[in-house]
Amino acid sequence: MFVTRRGILAGGLAATALPAFAQFAQAQGKQINVFAHRVLQNVSNGTKGGDVTQGFTKQTGGTVNWVTFETGPLHDRLFREASLGESTVDVAFILNTYATPRVASLFQPLDPYMAKDPIEDPNDLFPGLVKGVTLDGKLFAVPFRHASTGLHYNEEIFAERGIKGPPQTMEELVEVAKKCTYTRADGTPVIGMILPGVAYPEVIAVARAWDADFITPDMKVVANSKAMVAALTTIRDLYTAGAIPRNLTGMKAEDANTWMQNGRAAMAASSMSRNGLYNDPAKSQVAGKIKTTFFPVAQELKGKYEVAPTKVEFWSMAIPNNSKNKELAWAFIKSMSAKEATLAAALNGNGPVRNSTYDDPRIKAELPYSEDERKVLKVSRAPLPAFDNAARAADFFKEEAEAAVLGMKTPQQAMDDLTIRVQKLIG
Repeated sequence: MFVTRRGILAGGLAATALPAFAQFAQAQGKQINVFAHRVLQNVSNGTKGGDVTQGFTKQTGGTVNWVTFETGPLHDRLFREASLGESTVDVAFILNTYATPRVASLFQPLDPYMAKDPIEDPNDLFPGLVKGVTLDGKLFAVPFRHASTGLHYNEEIFAERGIKGPPQTMEELVEVAKKCTYTRADGTPVIGMILPGVAYPEVIAVARAWDADFITPDMKVVANSKAMVAALTTIRDLYTAGAIPRNLTGMKAEDANTWMQNGRAAMAASSMSRNGLYNDPAKSQVAGKIKTTFFPVAQELKGKYEVAPTKVEFWSMAIPNNSKNKELAWAFIKSMSAKEATLAAALNGNGPVRNSTYDDPRIKAELPYSEDERKVLKVSRAPLPAFDNAARAADFFKEEAEAAVLGMKTPQQAMDDLTIRVQKLIG
């Protein structure tokens, strides 16, 4: 789901501190089964930062068996396994959108483990990520990988239109998007802004400029708030002005990527790690011309936020209640979440979940947007709290957002209708 960052210069990193369960693992000599998406194995077994799992292996004597699937099949398998009397899964990587209260109940509360043998410097983890895996005040997973939203812009197009730098407010972004909707000297038509559709994650990415939510963490439906209506009105305004593609409602992430890579879009709102994809000479016609920064806030929030608290999606590590190797599984989670391991994974292309990782000179050198990404992660949060009817709520959002953008309803009416529909799902 998340685009791997560009490889960066680094050697292997030293092993992390010896976990309390080391003697247990060495005595048992056990293997643990880690169920994950392939990209998580790749960033754990990379070459730039080294094999991140070696710290766990050397410290415990245990071995790691990776079992990988695509996102949907992975979670289907995990939840089936976790519902059995006994499971072959010892550590499960879970995407935040699947972390419903029902799902969380299938996994170990980690507070007792944290009290007995805590992970290294837990306050170094970005708070929005930790909050996303804390339900009813109980931690049930530890974040490992993130993808946070930023603003990508084509500096060549900006120069052609006399724009000196990225917009600092949403009001400026709208002006820039309209100004950058034109036909270039070579005949290439350019639109000012690209969004991969109007599903709730894409709209929320823009709406966070007003600090808007669809559903709050305490499950209040606030889709018809002044902030959300302002965001949807802005998207509709850009669409009406032709500054967003006419096929917006049918666009996918791959389409948006193509528009940026072909130099047909001046700006894009997407994962900051896509900077590498947009600047890859083998895949992009505008390599070296795409810059990445934070998404700006609305003028009215300039005193509250330095950057927009945009959406962040992330993977976390959890232990099934029916795991046969719970202590060894915790040793793995503790090792993989340590500072050195987090940095090693970042050097392999992972989105680091620790603030301190962004202090490393190798990260700063390869990722020119690293400081802006750090600012985003300090305030970002998940786009939607996970709950059992989240998929239906997402469908309702897309239907109403499309109606607003296409002029079938006013943004206020669409969001009022959405609020009523989703409230019935929550009860």
